[in-house]
This record gives sequence, C-alpha cells and structure tokens, in this order.
Amino acid sequence: MPIQIMRAIQVHRYGGPEQLKLEEKPRPEPQTGEVLVRVYAAGVNPIDWKIRQGLMKEFRPMTFPYTPGIEVAGVVEDVGPAVTAFEIGQAVVGQMAEGAYAEYVTVPIEALALKPKTLSFVEAATVPVGATTAWRTLFDNGGLVSGQRVLIQGAAGGVGLFAVQLAKWKGAQVIGTASTANLDFVRGLGADMVVDYTTTRVESVVQDVDLVLDGVGAQTLSSSLAVLKPGGTLISIASPPAQEQARARGVRALMSRGAASTPLQTFTQLIDEGQLKVMAGKTFALSEVQQAHEYGESSHGRGRIVLQIADGAENTFA
Repeated sequence: MPIQIMRAIQVHRYGGPEQLKLEEKPRPEPQTGEVLVRVYAAGVNPIDWKIRQGLMKEFRPMTFPYTPGIEVAGVVEDVGPAVTAFEIGQAVVGQMAEGAYAEYVTVPIEALALKPKTLSFVEAATVPVGATTAWRTLFDNGGLVSGQRVLIQGAAGGVGLFAVQLAKWKGAQVIGTASTANLDFVRGLGADMVVDYTTTRVESVVQDVDLVLDGVGAQTLSSSLAVLKPGGTLISIASPPAQEQARARGVRALMSRGAASTPLQTFTQLIDEGQLKVMAGKTFALSEVQQAHEYGESSHGRGRIVLQIADGAENTFA
C-alpha cells in the first residue's frame, strides 16, 4: 500500500516562530487504542510556543523534527485494531502530546470525545485543553467547593473563560480580571465581579479569596498571593509561583498538574445542554502558523487562537 502524504507544520530546531515550517510528511497510521482524525481545526496554546522556544526542554525534551499542537476537532478517518468506541465519520474533539498542526493526527481513544453538536469545528477545537485544565486546576488541584471565593486571573483567556463558568456551576463566588475590552464578556460568563487590570490593582479591591487560578504568569503572581486569605491556595497554569513569598503569607502556591478527574465527554454534554459557553479567538490558516504564534505571544485576546485546517471548519456543525 503506497504511503499517504499530508501537510503538517514541522519544527527542526528550537527558536522563534520562523522555525514553524509547512512541509509534507507521511500520514500516520492508527495503532491499537488509537483513532486517526482528519483535522478540521487545531487550538493554539501557550505551551506550543514555550516548547518551540525550548523553555520546556528540561521537562519535555522534543525529538526533531516534531509537529506542534495538543488539541484538535475533526472527523474520524480510520480506527486502530480492536477500536470499537468510535466509528469512521464521527465528529470528535481530542487532546494529544503533539501533532495537532497537521491535516491528520492519531489520538488515543481515552483522550477523545464526540464533538459538541452545537459548536463549529473551530469552536470545538478550543475545548479539550481549556475545559480540562480549568476543571483540574479548580477542583482536582484547588478543591473548590460551593460558597468559596475564587479569583480567575486572565478570565477571558482560553482557560479562564471555562474556569469562570465551571466555578459558577459549582456554586462559588467568582471574581475575574480582564482588559477593558473584555469586561462585559467576562460578566456574561457569570462572574460576580470583574476587575479591569489595565486601570486597577486587583489587590486594592479584592481580599480574602480562598483560591486563585492564575492564567497570566509572572506579572500577576504577586497580586494573586496578596488577595488570598490565610490558608488559601494559588494555582498557576502559566509560571511557577514564589514559594518563599507564599510561605511568608501563610498560603499554598503551586503549579497546576495531573490529569483532569472528569472525562472530556463531560464537557461535550455540558456544552450541548447550554451550561458552558465557548468562544474561539482569532483564527489563522495552517500556512499562517507563524503569524498565529506571533499574535499569541504578544496579545491577551479573548478565547483560544485556532488554526483552521479544513475548509469550512468555522461553520461546519457535523
């Protein structure tokens, strides 16, 4: 059987966005426990450019060349041996270690779910990482329960928008930070209070918080610690928090870690029931991947950046 070829982004060495090359490579074959997905859209996550820059190589060294990308929405093209959970032609969303910036990718069946019927493929591609990271950070790492106060730093971002909604769904009092342009958007997600970080120091108006999810990083970690009540918890998904500063304040500070305790299919159900809203950010073609990374590294936009890989992915609800 002849080798089938696909287009994919390849990285041959660590560096800037110019290292993202659109090339041809063999299409992967699904192995036992895997599904081959024809990719309609792929989410662009901060970890994608951190890996490309070499910032993660101590924890996650890459074998070159590699194809970036960890979340997709698409259609099942083929299934591996003994796979019965998914069928050819089904619309799905999934998460993987690498390989999403391509026309096809193999995905382990345990990291795959049916695509929400109410979302386009572009919108659906923002769900796997954003929703599972928010759940893991709030509930698995943070132990958030009804009645607690939680601050979401970067509430309009790809994780933050899910975190606001999931925290409200749990019964927490939710405070979010956002830019002026995104204040109404975050309020619309259900936040009880929204702080404009461009005009207001959050620690001047927020205190006695039980849990902080920090999705911004180094520039907000000090304020995230300052708003916590004694015994409170800061969990960062962006940059490691300062342990000495946390101990001095009598609080916990850690990086979000581990796998989410709830399957991806849970979020498909919540979305189709109307309990979770989804917002895709700016979209780029696969050939515009360098611009997508440049935009992501320089902006604090609304929602997750998406690579639109198949024609019509923005308005296809299969």
